[in-house]
Amino acid sequence: MEIKKAEFITSLADYGPFDGRGLPQIAVAGKSNVGKSTLINKLCRRNKLARTSSTPGKTRLINIFLLNDSFHLVDLPGYGFAKVDKKEKQRWGRMMQDYFTGAQELRHVLCLVDIRHEPTEDDITMNHFLRETGIPFSVIATKADKISRGARSKYLAPICRALLVQPWEIICFSGEDGTGREELLTRLEEILTDA
Repeated sequence: MEIKKAEFITSLADYGPFDGRGLPQIAVAGKSNVGKSTLINKLCRRNKLARTSSTPGKTRLINIFLLNDSFHLVDLPGYGFAKVDKKEKQRWGRMMQDYFTGAQELRHVLCLVDIRHEPTEDDITMNHFLRETGIPFSVIATKADKISRGARSKYLAPICRALLVQPWEIICFSGEDGTGREELLTRLEEILTDA
């Protein structure tokens, strides 16, 4: 698969109707600053399709993108950012809950974790939630360019233990050098073919 066309559709504070809803959806989830927007931009070869920021917690809405006129990529708000008040965290929690219960079109979730760090409690909670609800997911280890190829298996081991996945199931990805882009496109094609 190649992404030939990518466009931003809308941002939603509450998940609901939007233009074109009904197509298959693939959601991108992960903690704040893990590289969700960077992954979307690299995948689509568009530097500013999804807004990136060095400030964690920038994505506070559900952002919907239409790819190849055939499916929606859904950028979910980052979780686990400490510098927001309790009320805001609860609002994010409700937004995510509403999305996961309301998105009948959801086919798969890309769960992003930083390859350099062990998964957080929030990552583990998301993992349990997806398993309990039976939503298929793939673990994407971002910022892979920060770790040499030879050292990656050492960094993947704690991720595998915490999220109960095998090393070969994880896609190592880098928004800097494009590591894992082709593998991720192949995974998306498989997901959409099975949908």
